[in-house]
Amino acid sequence: MTQQLLLIGSSSVGKSSLLLRFTDDTFLSADEISSTIGVDFKLKMLDHKASGRRFKLSIWDTAGQERFRTLTSSYYRGAQGVILMYDISNRETFDALNTWFTELDTFASQGVVKYVVANKTDKESARVVSKQEGQNFALSKGALFKEVSAKRNEGVQEVFDKLVDEIVARPELWNKSHQSQTSSVPGGFPSTVTLDGQNSSSWSSCSC
Repeated sequence: MTQQLLLIGSSSVGKSSLLLRFTDDTFLSADEISSTIGVDFKLKMLDHKASGRRFKLSIWDTAGQERFRTLTSSYYRGAQGVILMYDISNRETFDALNTWFTELDTFASQGVVKYVVANKTDKESARVVSKQEGQNFALSKGALFKEVSAKRNEGVQEVFDKLVDEIVARPELWNKSHQSQTSSVPGGFPSTVTLDGQNSSSWSSCSC
């Protein structure tokens, strides 16, 4: 059974780092990792102990740059869970969450699980957004909240475990588990997602 997840947020908040840490247990420094161009895609199997099910997570990592907004908005449709990220040491990325939530409310399916994730707790000395402020904001948006460090691998697994917990608790998000859905996304990102976990097509970043 496949769950489709989406990572959104401003550029350089660590979306790709979070994804790499979760899927490959790898962390690349800023010098080693390049900004996502368009959309990147990874698969990860996750055993859900509470339900006894095994899920294939189809995780889409989107570019934060403004010029890719019309491209990445197409990926909101069909997402069952969305992670909205900011950098605790960069207030602009936190302030931008309102815009990201507006896009999410405009394009995503009703009932999608929303998760605000504050990254870079390893930069505590440079913190400009308090944990309480982040929690209050997430609460006001009806979203989950977690502070993490992709660099130190702190809280990363818990984010995806909790996200799957919430999706499983909302049958309307995954009750079509035996149907295949094929979508063609503008910008050269066709994808086939088979919700019974038997087939999927993976596409990396575009060359826009």
